[in-house]
Amino acid sequence: MIEQLESLQAPLPALIGAAALLVVALLVFFVVKATLLFAVHTIARRSLASWDDALVHQNVFGRLAQVVPALIVQNGIGLIPGWSPTAISIVSNVTTAYIVLMMTLTAIALLASANEIYEQRADATSRPIKGFVQLAQLVVIIFGAVLIVAALIDRSPVVLLSGLGAITAVLLIVFKDTLLSLAASIQLTSQQLIRVGDWLEVPEFNADGDVIDVALYTVTVQNWDKTITTIPTYQLVAGSFKNWRGMSESGGRRIKRSINIDVNSIRFLTTAEVDNFASFQLLRKYIPAKQAELAEYNSNLADRLGESLADDDVNMRRLTNIGTLRAYIENYLHHHPKIHNGMTLMVRQLQPGPTGLPIEIYCFSNDTNWGNYEALQADIFDHICALLPSFGLRLYQQPAGTDLLALR
Repeated sequence: MIEQLESLQAPLPALIGAAALLVVALLVFFVVKATLLFAVHTIARRSLASWDDALVHQNVFGRLAQVVPALIVQNGIGLIPGWSPTAISIVSNVTTAYIVLMMTLTAIALLASANEIYEQRADATSRPIKGFVQLAQLVVIIFGAVLIVAALIDRSPVVLLSGLGAITAVLLIVFKDTLLSLAASIQLTSQQLIRVGDWLEVPEFNADGDVIDVALYTVTVQNWDKTITTIPTYQLVAGSFKNWRGMSESGGRRIKRSINIDVNSIRFLTTAEVDNFASFQLLRKYIPAKQAELAEYNSNLADRLGESLADDDVNMRRLTNIGTLRAYIENYLHHHPKIHNGMTLMVRQLQPGPTGLPIEIYCFSNDTNWGNYEALQADIFDHICALLPSFGLRLYQQPAGTDLLALR
């Protein structure tokens, strides 16, 4: 051991020569780096292509330039007198490991540049490759680490790789999440289940907002309150989520809301009211058509029930204020410029209950923007609620404090 330590010791001239070599290597490095980066930046600024900008942004050439001083030290250390073969071998191994490290970082930067260039394509959001790029970077890191260790211990990397078979089970456990994420990323990307820009709703993670990044390990969602939620990729495949992309692409957003009518205000229309509603622009076709339908039905009552019951109002069909309201709302929606007429549109009654008779509006707006959609809903129901007294109807509302005071 003492002899090995003595063999590593170098006389003063050898140390001075090593210091001079290091200074030369650093000077050459700064000159090469400055010259190379200046040339690359100049070309990138003048070029109309975008791929060179990505290379500059990821500092590919800056990392590549750091190989130069290591090469100078590795090739120049043997020219300095006074260094023992053991010391030269150690310096050579360390510089080789450093070169491998810089080449590994350069390869990682190149892959990141490729992803950056790809993201500029029009179809990049529908088919992101960031997860695959990150997987390739992980493979580069693993092989780079093997080569670095092999260079430091001065052994063939084949020897180290042959020993990986013995620890495969351990690696599977260590990289379990990576493998699950890889499978999930392939499924999400190939089936286009999630894209950047999609509105994603995942109640399990309290996520409700826009997807801003799809990576190998996580999907990042910016919620509507501007908070950020990261969801493991494999959890999305293993669980369930709601993607609102279909709504956006369809061009229509569903409106499904009801108002509760006080059943005590439902009644038949009088003749004067029928004549009044016949003057409504949206009921001009409905009233005559409905009157003709009812008149035909009532004219046949004598044949079905007998003359004695044919004139009884109980057996006759008549116009009601609730039915006329439904017809009015349906025509109102059909003529509304912001309602999508190519999708389902109906106004229906739901099961009456303790809170009155629900009248549900089921239709689609032709604007999927959230703010415009909410404004449209508000406008429609503002109009309907204000119109109810014209039909002799009242909204159901549980007694409030003012209602109880009115009973005193």
